[in-house]
Amino acid sequence: MKSGTWIDPDTNLVLNGPEVLTQAARAQVVLLGEQHDRADNHRWQMQVAAGLLALRKDIVLGYEMFPARLNPVLAEWVAGALDETSFLKQAEWETVWGFDAELYMPLFRFCRDNSITMLGLNCRRGLVTEVGKEGWDAIPEDAREGLSPAAPATSAYRQFLFEITGGASTQRKAQSAEDPAFDRFVRAQQTWDRAFACRIAEVVKQASPPLVVGIIGRGHLEYRGGTPHQLENLGVSEVSVLLPHDHGRDIQPGIADALCHMPQR
Repeated sequence: MKSGTWIDPDTNLVLNGPEVLTQAARAQVVLLGEQHDRADNHRWQMQVAAGLLALRKDIVLGYEMFPARLNPVLAEWVAGALDETSFLKQAEWETVWGFDAELYMPLFRFCRDNSITMLGLNCRRGLVTEVGKEGWDAIPEDAREGLSPAAPATSAYRQFLFEITGGASTQRKAQSAEDPAFDRFVRAQQTWDRAFACRIAEVVKQASPPLVVGIIGRGHLEYRGGTPHQLENLGVSEVSVLLPHDHGRDIQPGIADALCHMPQR
């Protein structure tokens, strides 16, 4: 199958690319998954964002890569007040993310070139660790960064997380998705899911909201168990999940609303 071909994962039928984007542009939120170290994934995200911009001028891009506290720096970048070196330094790139910045710079330049607001969707890493270890109720109100507690994980999401982290193994304590020993990891993962959802929902619930395009790791999006589930809990139901798809990889029903084939590697 040719790269750039869109597929319906529920039927394996080829979709019309412009129609995929037209339908996505009608949503409140479009979530574009990625594997963080894949340059082709980020090129695809930028192409999809450009297609959405052609359909809707009122879009913002939200990034897992930045905590919300850095939004003033992102605004300076978009306004042209920072060069690339200063931007990455003030955005604490090596600390808050650390992947090769050039993987993401085309997306960041796209936002600046088109005056598209950039938003940090993340929270401090320490909050994720603390919730995983102690649970949400143990976190003082003033340390919650304005977030609300995550909706409970579904059994399907717990199983998904268990499988992608290795499944049952003699090398891990938890031996099933429902094992209480797995709760700590689930709580931590859901802190990220909820943070992204809360930041997105804040924008969606504004008067005359823009289309929010989320740049987020695919593990938070697949099968809608992570961030989409938390958005639904927050009253944001019109959410489109689009993912890149590698040649030769099985297509799983329900993994996303549409998949786009990547070039062979």
